[in-house]
Amino acid sequence: MAKVLCVLYDDPTDGYPTSYARDDLPVIDHYPGGQSAPTPSEVDFTPGHLLGSVSGELGLRRFLEAAGHTLVVTSDKDGDGSVFDRELPDAEVVISQPFWPAYLTPERVAAAKNLKLAITAGIGSDHVDLDAAIAHGVTVAEVTYCNSISVAEHVVMMTLSLVRNYLPSHQVVLDGGWNIADCVARSYDLEGMHVGTVAAGRIGLAVLRRLAPFDVKLHYTDRHRLPEDVERELGLTFHESAADMVPHCDVVTINAPLHPETEGLFGDKLLAQMKRGAYLINTARAKIADRDAVDRALRSGQLAGYAGDVWYPQPAPPDHPWRTMPHHGMTPHISGSSLSAQARYAAGTREILESWLTGRPIRDEYLIVDGGALAGTGAHSYSVTK
Repeated sequence: MAKVLCVLYDDPTDGYPTSYARDDLPVIDHYPGGQSAPTPSEVDFTPGHLLGSVSGELGLRRFLEAAGHTLVVTSDKDGDGSVFDRELPDAEVVISQPFWPAYLTPERVAAAKNLKLAITAGIGSDHVDLDAAIAHGVTVAEVTYCNSISVAEHVVMMTLSLVRNYLPSHQVVLDGGWNIADCVARSYDLEGMHVGTVAAGRIGLAVLRRLAPFDVKLHYTDRHRLPEDVERELGLTFHESAADMVPHCDVVTINAPLHPETEGLFGDKLLAQMKRGAYLINTARAKIADRDAVDRALRSGQLAGYAGDVWYPQPAPPDHPWRTMPHHGMTPHISGSSLSAQARYAAGTREILESWLTGRPIRDEYLIVDGGALAGTGAHSYSVTK
């Protein structure tokens, strides 16, 4: 029987919900391009309920314990003596979310002698050291596409919020004011702007499609060029690199995975190549942007705004400079953890577990590392250092 160690974020501060704002969710049975949504044999949760926190348990406890497996759920993942570190040595499966990642470092992978499977309940498995997983024969899987549209919607929301100066204007209302001139002094129309995405995979392409109706000029860069018919449909301009693209753009959105080629990409040099007064949106991974360079670019006016929901580390410490830098629209890492997305990634996590526990192949599109090498989606999206 297997021990499954699941790391989830804390419950709400006022306790696990007993009621919800809505009674149901739209049924999503497939994604753009035709990939089917998760298809476990069944689920032991109500779609639309809070599944990603400790008490939600991703709806896994009844399923796992009925089959004789052990499930340990905790939010305590960092620092000496954490529950995660105490429970890890004999765990065969580790599950965590990108929003509250259990960092599987080379040291932790080496200490987890029984570890065979690391599941990302969501998308983006860079909190797992992929080199270490390959070296130790650990399979890494994620629920590909489960929350890609959720993140794309968040990017559009943040883009409009920055360009229209929404958040400071809303604060004026909360503070009891009516200072119209203060609100509009940094407010512009998105119409006619040039918007570019770094990476045009599932999320990046979804962002482009959702922004096209705003009558903007669309740009992208990606290691895999999109088909010509998609470029024509959306009027896309392709650039060989981010450095080639950013001087043309009023808004740049980062939708790339974190790997050696993207880590630190948006540092002082690349930020200086952007148009003065451009906006940068990062819902991908925090380490793609240099923390202090972003702060400097906002304070100097090189950037007009920065928004995103990815930080390093996560959770971010209280003194993280992105909490206090000017003209930002940061949120905790929530873009891919809407209640709608949770229903899909909880179902996908169970689907992966059902396959692994019964010896059936895990869907190729869910695989990041398998058989001692990058596999499936991982082979398309990631690179390793060795």
